[in-house]
Amino acid sequence: MTRVLLTGFAPFEGSDVNTSQQAVEAVATDPPPGVEVVTAELPCVFGEALDALREAVAAADPGVVLCVGQAGGRPDVTVERVAINIDDARIPDNSGEQPIDAPIVEDGPAAYFTTLPLKACVAAVREAGLPASVSQTAGTFVCNHVFYGLMHLLATERPDTRGGFVHVPYAPEQVTDKGEPSLPVGATADALRVIMVTAAGRTDDIKAVGGATH
Repeated sequence: MTRVLLTGFAPFEGSDVNTSQQAVEAVATDPPPGVEVVTAELPCVFGEALDALREAVAAADPGVVLCVGQAGGRPDVTVERVAINIDDARIPDNSGEQPIDAPIVEDGPAAYFTTLPLKACVAAVREAGLPASVSQTAGTFVCNHVFYGLMHLLATERPDTRGGFVHVPYAPEQVTDKGEPSLPVGATADALRVIMVTAAGRTDDIKAVGGATH
């Protein structure tokens, strides 16, 4: 049985909730068969989030790490392809810090690709009747910061552990006055269960359309 570390984020930008952590907690309450689930909540703070992630990885000793973040405005569950070595914050984090054009790891690689079966995960979620797609950017806020930090940690210290990042939409109650896309937390949790099982069960990916023109 593969042990999967599943992480979400604390609320940020004045919100009372973060759908990533809500979905993570829902998965922990009803984990999918075939995987052992360990969860952690990361602070939405540059630097501190990576410290918390490192502690969670050390404590869990997982075979797979799946970090989850909220991406308001996206209509579906998006599995991220690549993390880039830059912090360029549009807004301050929860500690008031707002790094601009700052490398996450000095002299680190420009980018890391996910080591999860990206397109197989997306296909499995769609086969389960839930909306999913490949994402070519995790942004430049704390989500990308964590994604890059995770992949650097695995590449340099835990080469036998695989990892990746998933962005999830708002919950319906977050968009009642915004007119933006949303997905119920239960559906988001179901998608994460599918991704976890797929990632734990295979290392090879499939050939499928998942690119973007812009």
